This record gives sequence, C-alpha cells and structure tokens, in this order.
Amino acid sequence: MRTTAPRRSVRRTVAGAGVAVAVLAAAVTGCDSGEPASGGERGPRAAAPRWNTAPTSVAAVGDSITRGFDACSVLADCPEVSWATGGDPAVRSLAARLLGEAEVPAHSWNYAVTGARMADLAGQLTAAAQHKPGLVTVMVGSNDACRPTVSSMTSVADFRAAFERALGQLRAASPASQVYVSSVPDLQRLWEQGKDAPMVRQVWKLGICQSMLADPLSGAEAATARREKVRARVVEYNEVLREVCAKDELCRYDGGAVFQYPFSSEQLSRWDWFHPGRDGQARLAELAHRQVTAAQPPR
Repeated sequence: MRTTAPRRSVRRTVAGAGVAVAVLAAAVTGCDSGEPASGGERGPRAAAPRWNTAPTSVAAVGDSITRGFDACSVLADCPEVSWATGGDPAVRSLAARLLGEAEVPAHSWNYAVTGARMADLAGQLTAAAQHKPGLVTVMVGSNDACRPTVSSMTSVADFRAAFERALGQLRAASPASQVYVSSVPDLQRLWEQGKDAPMVRQVWKLGICQSMLADPLSGAEAATARREKVRARVVEYNEVLREVCAKDELCRYDGGAVFQYPFSSEQLSRWDWFHPGRDGQARLAELAHRQVTAAQPPR
C-alpha cells in the first residue's frame, strides 16, 4: 500500500522552511525593518559605521589658524604650514602623518578662510564635499568670540544652528566622510602669553580680537569682566561642538584638547603672539593625529 504524508504536515514543513530562509536572509544582509519582532522586541539592527583610523584623503575647513595666518610672515596666510593639510616637514601636518608627505598635494584640500566664522562653515563644507574626502577637519569659532565688542559675539543659539546646518549639508553631499572637530582655543590664555610685550600690544591694536585683547594691560574690573565673558562664550561654543558632533556617528570631537593645550610664547607667531607659529601648528597636528588614530574617541 502506498502511504502519503498528511497535507497539513506538508504545509507545516514548507512554512517552516520559508521562515528559516527569511531569518537567514535577514542575518546575512543585516536588514532591520524597524518593526517590532514577536514578543514586542525589535529585530537585529545594522552595525553602526566604524571610525577609520587611516583615512586616505583630508579636507580642511575653518579660519585663520588652519590657513597658517601670521606663521610665516606678518598679516599673511601661509597654508604650507597648516596643521591640517600643510606640506612643511617641520610641521608634519595631519595629512602628512596620515597619508605620507608625498601624497599631501594630491589628496588634501584646504578650504579654510582667514576671518571665517561658524556661519561660513556650510559653504566651506559644501566645497570640501565635492572631493568625497575620507576625513574633514573642522576648526572654527575663534572669530565668533573675537569681535570688536563682547556684545557682537555670535550667540550660542546661532552658533549651534549654523553648525547643525553645515554638518547636515556635508552629510547630504558626502555621507561617508568622517569629521574631526577641534575645540576652540582658550583665547584668554593666548592673551596672557603676549600682553606683557610692548611690540605685541602694538600689533594687537591693529584690530586682532578686540573683545579679548583690547586694553591688554588693564586690570580694571570692566576689562577683567570682559575677558571672562569672552572665555565663557568659548566654553559654551565648545560644548555646542561636543553635543552636535556626538549626534553624528562619523564625527569625533577632540574632547577639549586644543582648548586645554598650554601654548607657550615659543609656539605662537612672532608677529602677533596670538596665532600659532610653526611650532604651534606642529602641536595642533600632533593633537589631531592622536585623536584621529585613536581606537576610541576622547572621553
């Protein structure tokens, strides 16, 4: 006598195989529909993007520091000594340390502009995104605090909105680019380094960061309060940089490394004692390289 399996068992077997195939496909692709699985739990999510400690191209955006202003000659840019993308062997820029000096000219780009503020960042990032760089360095904010008066400093709310907008535009144009964000330097510490030199005070009168550097020797209550307000605003800017960057899986804030770095007079420009000189640029490159190549972001 020929026997046949009950139809119900056959259907059950086929259905079970279908479920197994579906589960296997989901595991291989890492797909997550976002819908809750049985029991009210979500299925497995795709792994978050991993930080690449060896990017193969670098684009830089920001202000005069990244342009190497006053590092080579008075009141002039000197991008060849830029901490981010310069080719000067004495500096060993971040790009040189990551890519090798021979690769810097072809695989790095400097879109920083002397005098730029956070509101200018979106345009710079749009230009940088055309190259689909492996890494974008951001150092901006000093000019938002360095204004003719304390009252004309960029508000924290506007600073945040501009940074969020700029980072969002970069993500839309170049989703895979990593972003290294430097903290804003401690402007009060830079004032302390140069205030006692007569020649430096004369240069500062030309209009450099008057919110901090005006009346550099004054110990009056108003002058002291003015400098403290500028420093407090820089601290607030850095908190914005940290918070906004933390929301992006491919953004790494330096943990305040640049703000905390104790720049000495030997590391500052010999023309204005405010911007980093060659040695200061080299220290910035060293700090950035340490952060970019670390397995984990700074805490």
